[in-house]
Amino acid sequence: MQFRTLLSLAFCSIVLSGCASAPPPRQPGPVVAPAPPPEMALPGTFDTYVDFPEWEQAKIGPGLRALRRSCETILSRSAGEYLSPRATWAGRVDDWLPLCGGLAQVADAATAQRLVEALTVPVEIVDPAGGARFTGYFEPMIEARTRPGGSYTAPVPGPPSDMVQTETGPMQRQTNGALRPYPPRAEIRPEPRRVLGYAHPADVFFLQIQGSGRLRFPNGHTVRAAYYAHNGQPFRSTANWLINQGKISRGEASMQGIRAWMDRVSPAEAREAMNANPRYVFFQELPEGNPALGPDGAAGIALTPLGSMAVDPDYHAYGMPFLVSTTAPGLGGSWSGLLVAQDTGGAITGPVRGDIYFGTGSDAGARAGTMNAPGRMWALVPRAVADRLTQTELAGFIGAVPVAP
Repeated sequence: MQFRTLLSLAFCSIVLSGCASAPPPRQPGPVVAPAPPPEMALPGTFDTYVDFPEWEQAKIGPGLRALRRSCETILSRSAGEYLSPRATWAGRVDDWLPLCGGLAQVADAATAQRLVEALTVPVEIVDPAGGARFTGYFEPMIEARTRPGGSYTAPVPGPPSDMVQTETGPMQRQTNGALRPYPPRAEIRPEPRRVLGYAHPADVFFLQIQGSGRLRFPNGHTVRAAYYAHNGQPFRSTANWLINQGKISRGEASMQGIRAWMDRVSPAEAREAMNANPRYVFFQELPEGNPALGPDGAAGIALTPLGSMAVDPDYHAYGMPFLVSTTAPGLGGSWSGLLVAQDTGGAITGPVRGDIYFGTGSDAGARAGTMNAPGRMWALVPRAVADRLTQTELAGFIGAVPVAP
């Protein structure tokens, strides 16, 4: 069965100028105007259909599994709620009940695929500024020790006792009780009694960039180091700093290239490069749980390798399924697949910006490190939502334009 696409959406960035930045990575922004009622008249020829061949080649199995997990959350919510108060164009919970309720009743992937085909319409998301970028991320598995020694010298920092979350961001309570902005990386000394374990400094640094991971101890015990908070300082690219300092070439500006450079230089030089990024992430220890799944994303759902994607929640609702077409060596070249919005990240900004979750461990990390390419994305929305999107610009938040045949 071939999907058909109904229309293309050009997202307007002007209404987002007041959105604040916060972990991870932003606090809720202003609530946009609700979607128009379905009885509004169609203002043009939005019933022009074009072929959607990407679906025929798409890898959809992992995405279907991720969608089932998101649907469990959607089915637990009130029917009249918007899927997202910041992305009301995605519709209300009751718009998604036929799809999510149907997926809860079917067991096999083939039937689930036919259900998605029958109950959703692909709507292309287009950035009017022309931006479109897809990257990859993963969950590191790092070797750790309960005490520092040898190369295992860097603490994996647990929740700090001196951090106070305020409306303006994380603050540090000093010994005299006064508050100050939480300091940058170079000034932080984790409390030994709150450390989750000790690992190689570069491993801890990249764990903080990824935002979560697993710690594996010599006795075979494995725990998750889940994101807890960051220090409120801006994220700065260590790769860019190293390039600007003439220490690495652009061809070496991958996680693997930076790690190789850190292994070649002195600990002091590596520390200077790490401190070029003032952001510092703290973790909380959680049980490993199902080892086949990743950590919980920002939506509170365990991530599925090549089925979950981090998006900008100022534009998209968690739980929304997308068909993404892009390319990367780690994906075997040209690739299209079903991905569900279940996470976000500090660098994930814009309407056509996705970070694809590759899985756990060094192999997933190597594949994710090859992912940095343009592409296209289609939201698979219930037909009731697609019908409303053809009627107006949703109070100026989204501009709807027909796809050229």
